[in-house]
Amino acid sequence: MPGLVALLFLVIPLIALIVQTPWEAFPKIISSPEALEALRLSLVTSLVATAFAALFGIPMAWLLAREILPFTGLLRALVIVPLLLPPVVSGVALLEALGRRGLVGAFLYDTLGITFPFTTVGVVIATTFVAMPFLVITMEGGFRSLHQRYEDAAATLGAGSRRVFLRITMPMVAPAAIAGLVLCWARALGEFGATITFAGNFPGVTQTMPLAVYTALESDRSVAIALSMVLLVVSVGVLVALRGKYLQTRAS
Repeated sequence: MPGLVALLFLVIPLIALIVQTPWEAFPKIISSPEALEALRLSLVTSLVATAFAALFGIPMAWLLAREILPFTGLLRALVIVPLLLPPVVSGVALLEALGRRGLVGAFLYDTLGITFPFTTVGVVIATTFVAMPFLVITMEGGFRSLHQRYEDAAATLGAGSRRVFLRITMPMVAPAAIAGLVLCWARALGEFGATITFAGNFPGVTQTMPLAVYTALESDRSVAIALSMVLLVVSVGVLVALRGKYLQTRAS
């Protein structure tokens, strides 16, 4: 019974969103230039953020799992912090770090003329900051579940560290990698608080789909519901597609 209650709690809001969607006007709403641009920006920035998270987060997860660096426990706690912070606080922290008068941003702006806040790059930075910990934690669990004797055996047979990592380690933690990448992408796609705080809400530049939903909710509830439905369909579609491919690969 508690499990059924939890299931209803999670499913009923989704059903309500489907029922309340204005299906007659749905094609017109989602084909508007504003909606298409917001969807495009969401997909591009979330995929780029996931790519950066994979590029830097997977090696970080390996370092944490192998406990090579000193103060690994403290470093792991710092990685988890963005999961616990309210997204708005994450946005404020990014402003204080990378803003024009921030800890690092002041140097970048005064020396190189580079600014990140309220730009499309700022959206990628904000989404990467809040989404990368999901990938790191998932991958660290995958690396810890892999016994190090396989890597040691490959190294004994003459394989270099890079080849061991790419040919032995990563294929064996592929399920964790897939799960981590999907979680990271989903979190990046739905990010709102850090994005609006650090990058703003400018149509065509920083207004992602969640921000477009927020803007539409203030003026037209039906448009907000329709845009929310698009996010739901995209998220579920990608998750189902990845899940099917993963099962097929494992079965073969």
